[in-house]
Amino acid sequence: MKVARQTKIIEIIENNQIETQEDLAEQLKNNGYHVTQATISRDIKELKLIKVMGQDGRQYYSSLKDVGTIYDERVVAVFKESVLTVDAASFLVVLRTLPAMAQAAALAIDSMEWSEVVGTVAGDDTIFVAVREQKNVADIIERFKKLMK
Repeated sequence: MKVARQTKIIEIIENNQIETQEDLAEQLKNNGYHVTQATISRDIKELKLIKVMGQDGRQYYSSLKDVGTIYDERVVAVFKESVLTVDAASFLVVLRTLPAMAQAAALAIDSMEWSEVVGTVAGDDTIFVAVREQKNVADIIERFKKLMK
């Protein structure tokens, strides 16, 4: 029953603009699923549904897969707006950011999931990016510079 209900929830939010849990409950009820608000809340969490702004300025539920493009654009925007310089030290790429922006930029880097990047360590205005092999450092630097433009 849970799988069928959650499948129906995905179908509902893909085909309707659902603003609230109450709206979702009503749609589920219309489709033969009588559930509590707590169940809907759990389903939203398990399905990793998020709210995104529609063209009308209102917030609607959406699945993460539907907002991949939006997410990618925002990740690039965070990186672009916060990173000031790129340098290298052996197998590390060192990025300098605006004050207090290193962690946000590091999260953006991590979300890019580049196979050459092992991970990031961020302070207040500096990020160390560990590159798997030193031969890939120049390529990673170029990719970062392209993102900064």
